[in-house]
Formats: sequence, C-alpha cells, structure tokens
Amino acid sequence: MILFAALAIFGPERSAATVTILTSMGVFQIVEPNVPYFFSLRGAAVSFALKLSLCYVLIDLTNRIGSSYYWLLLFPVMSAATTFGLLGTMISIFVASGLYLWFLVFVYLTPGSYIDAEGWKELALHLIALPIVGFLTHQLAESKRVEARRYQITAEQLAAANENLQKAEAAATRSERLAALGQLSAGLAHELRNPLGTMKASAEMLLRSVPSDNEVACEMAQFISSEVDRTDSLITRFLDFARPLALRSERMEIGQAIDQAVEEIDRHRPPFDVAIYKNYSPDIRPFRFDPELMQRVFYNLILNAIQASPPRGSVTIKTRPLNGTVEIAIIDRGSGIARNQLENIFNPFFTTKAKGVGLGLAIVSKIVDQHGGKIAVESEAGSGSVFRVYLPTREDTE
Repeated sequence: MILFAALAIFGPERSAATVTILTSMGVFQIVEPNVPYFFSLRGAAVSFALKLSLCYVLIDLTNRIGSSYYWLLLFPVMSAATTFGLLGTMISIFVASGLYLWFLVFVYLTPGSYIDAEGWKELALHLIALPIVGFLTHQLAESKRVEARRYQITAEQLAAANENLQKAEAAATRSERLAALGQLSAGLAHELRNPLGTMKASAEMLLRSVPSDNEVACEMAQFISSEVDRTDSLITRFLDFARPLALRSERMEIGQAIDQAVEEIDRHRPPFDVAIYKNYSPDIRPFRFDPELMQRVFYNLILNAIQASPPRGSVTIKTRPLNGTVEIAIIDRGSGIARNQLENIFNPFFTTKAKGVGLGLAIVSKIVDQHGGKIAVESEAGSGSVFRVYLPTREDTE
C-alpha cells in the first residue's frame, strides 16, 4: 500500500480517479493471496482480467499511448507468468501488448496527433519490456515449481521411509516380545509336564481304587483327569508356539492344503450352520511350502471365521496370484474385530474369546513368517473380517 501510495503521490497526474485506481490495484494485490478462489486457474484468469482492466483505465486516463504508467501492464503479465505455463504467459503478453497498441487508434483518430521516429522507438522499447519480464518471470516461477516438486518428492520419500521405519521397529519389538514369551512358555511348559503326569496317574489310580458306588469320588477323579488332559493340551500349544519351526517343504497345490484343513474342521467341529464357499484361481501352479504347517494356518483361520459367523452365514475362501506371491483370503461376514484390537490380535495370549488362550493367531503368524510370507487383516466391528495370507512362490522358501 505504501508503494502504491507513492505512485499516486509522485505520479505525473494526481487526480481523484488516478488515486482511486492505484489504491484499488494496491488493495487487490494485498487481498489476492488471501482468497483461495484466485489459486485456481479460473481465479487466476479472473485476476489477470481485473488487473488488466485497471491498467487500461489508468493508462486511458493518463495520456494513453504516452502514459507514464504503461509499465503497470507488467503486473498482470507477471501474475500470469507465475500461475500459467509457457503458453499462458505468451497469451498474456500478447493480450497486454495488444491492449497497449490499441491506444494507437486514438492517436490516428485525433487530428494533429502523430508519433515521430523517437516515439516509435520508445513504443518498441515499451513493447519489448513485456515479453522480457514475462518470460523471465515464467522461468523463475517454473524453477520454483520444479524445486517445490523436488522438495515434495523428497518429503514423500521421507514420509514413506519413516513409515517403513516405524513398521520395522514395531516388527522388531514384536519379535523380541515373541522370543521372550516363547522362552518363558517353553521353560514353564517343561516344568509343568512332570507334575501333570503324576496328577494324571494319581487320578487314574484313585478312580480304580475307589468303590464304584462312591459317585462323588469317581466324579472328582474323572474331573481331575479331564482337567489334566486339557492343561496338557494347553502346554502342547505353548510348546508349539515356543519351539523353532523346521519346514518340510513339498511342491503342492495350495488348494489341496486348504481342502485338507476344511475336511479336518468338518470332522472335529460342532455342527455350525455355516456354508463354506471356495473360489480357487486356476492360474496358481504348485509351489513349495510345508503342507502340515500351512494346513494348521488355514485350519485356525477358517475355524475362527466359522465361529465368528452368524447362523446360516457363509465363509468364502479365495486364492489368486499376486506379484510373485499367492494370496489366500478367508472372508466372513460375522461379528468383526474392533479397530482398537486389530494391532494386538497376532500377539500371544491376546484373545477376545471367553475360553480362548490367545495362541492360535500367534502361531499362524509365526508359521507364515517362517515361510517368508505375511498375513494381513481387514475388519470392522459388525461387518465381518478378511484375513489375507501372502505366500511367496519362489524356490528359496525351503
């Protein structure tokens, strides 16, 4: 505003109209960067037209072709050069030059008016200044845009690297936690096996030695024996989680391992009223993996999907090749998993089931990791879940 006020004060003409126009141009220059509309291409075109109109009126009021304010035409040209590309800059220069040359019409229409040789040279200099400043401004703006794009790409790369670092840190923390819990589970399981064996033998001896008419003693002995069996099964799962996995890879179709898991579920599970649909891709060739371990993976995931599904629900199993891997998706439309629990479902001893131990998905994750694959889950409470297992089809997964 101070600079435009100086133009009004020291300009060749200080009429009320001139001061008003210069003030309007100064106000517009300040307001424009704070109005989001002018950031768009349409807004920039409107801004160019407004500035050019104000310049036209000002030059028209101050001696037209001989106006000392001709250089204010640089404002709309520079604005266009910073916003539009090279073509837009050329068009703005052409329009501004044409508008300035339009005042020549008034020279020839005014009797006794003419332009001498020096005047034509001055006019040529005025016209040459517009493309020089316009192209220099465009070059500077383009350089700035290139630099901004480079910084943006660098920022995106840093953000991606930071995200990968956070994932790596989370994976390392999880691996350390799994290792510590695995060692604890292994040691505890071995220590519990011996007293459990003694308790089992004692319960069986008690059951044989008490009279058959002593129903309370018999029931208690059977209860002790069944609880010991349940505890022994739990210890076995602890050991399965803790001990290192030795893969016995075989070349096999992934659909065959899934079918075996479904057959095992049909043999042992309660009669759930849930349909299982299979959609196997024919483009998947047999590849190497441990059939027994992967059958355990699919058994756990499919059984979880069945248990989460409502009566007369359905579970869908899909396979497809994907970028050097095989994707196996187990989809249910059941209760789903709350968002705040998704990060913990693969952690050992985390469970949402009343009688769950929390080792099933931890063992599943461990087996998939051992195969060089990964497992992902998409879920929303009340809308079902999708567990995706990605297994590499390379030959070095043994």
